[in-house]
Amino acid sequence: MSHQPNFSNSEIAFAGKSNADLNRAYWLFKAISSNLLVKIGPPLTTFAMAIGLPVAPIIRATIFRHFCGGESINECNKTIQALAKYQIGTILDYSAEGAETESSFDATTQETIATIERAKGDDKIAFAVFKVTGIASISLLEKMDAGHPLSQAEQAAFGRVSKRIHQICNAAHEAKVRIFIDAEESWIQKTIDALAYQMMAHFNDQDAIVYNTYQFYRHDRLAAMISAHAKLKAAGKFFGIKLVRGAYMEKERARAAAKNYEDPIQINKNASDAAYDAALDYCVANLADISICAGTHNENSSMHLVNLMAQHGLAANDRRIYFSQLLGMSDNLSYNLSMAGYNVAKYVPYGPVKKVLPYLFRRAEENTAIAGQMGRELSLIVAEQKRRRG
Repeated sequence: MSHQPNFSNSEIAFAGKSNADLNRAYWLFKAISSNLLVKIGPPLTTFAMAIGLPVAPIIRATIFRHFCGGESINECNKTIQALAKYQIGTILDYSAEGAETESSFDATTQETIATIERAKGDDKIAFAVFKVTGIASISLLEKMDAGHPLSQAEQAAFGRVSKRIHQICNAAHEAKVRIFIDAEESWIQKTIDALAYQMMAHFNDQDAIVYNTYQFYRHDRLAAMISAHAKLKAAGKFFGIKLVRGAYMEKERARAAAKNYEDPIQINKNASDAAYDAALDYCVANLADISICAGTHNENSSMHLVNLMAQHGLAANDRRIYFSQLLGMSDNLSYNLSMAGYNVAKYVPYGPVKKVLPYLFRRAEENTAIAGQMGRELSLIVAEQKRRRG
């Protein structure tokens, strides 16, 4: 039976953490909340690794241990089980970044298919996920998006990209595992949207298997989402939607200013919040052929969806609606929503420490950019430490 979650309940939020875990999380978030550390940490770490200093064990024992499930799918089993104990699903996210070779694109494709195979028939794993830039060259995607003519070699390369995406989505379809295609920067997103649409039109006959991701810190995404829904609905297909606010704001603004085009980002945070909640309104009103995952660390939007579900008389565990947060963050949302009977899944990034570093640095940067996020994490940890001390 569902009830209203209380996002301030630190006892439920940190039920899965020992005192030592809490203590480590406290110092980690304290360090991340220092802007200076976030700015100088990445170049220092990269330099230290380049000259052979043993920083990998330090990273593995701290930031990697907190935000990642392990270096391989097998190493994530412990995290999968730990989350499942609290009825929280896992989304295995192979987070190695930065490689730009055809062989690395093929390897990432195979690794993504391996996460689908691991998820098959296991209700502890809720979704699979991949990024198109993990299996395609960014410069090729940029060229496609800008509408520039492709050389014969580039056309062949793009053919391989389409084939990889089809392979991944076909594996998901056959395994009955729902899969997210992550959103990326605005200057490659049109191409990603087109690829995602093709996959949804092909595989979403009986159910939403393939989900596209919409970033609502962009002012054009609500309209884009509604338009894609109209086309899929007319074709008799199901629409899978992952809703997020977005992760590339500074980069987007800087590029728009440098290249003198209209800034794609909302005018302010209130506008992003309003668009996100309006998208939730639309999706819940159209659940006949829409399935959603609300990827958010925002308490108000999470509560907005809880209230919407109640207004529409929906069961808390309706399989068409999921809430999602990142491993190691916003446990006050994940654990309290799950305890109240809602479907929740955590993104569990994994991969070799060196290859996951860009992901971890971006995560730390994002966290300091989110107003109040670090303060909120820290205050909840402090509240729980006090409660345990009695």
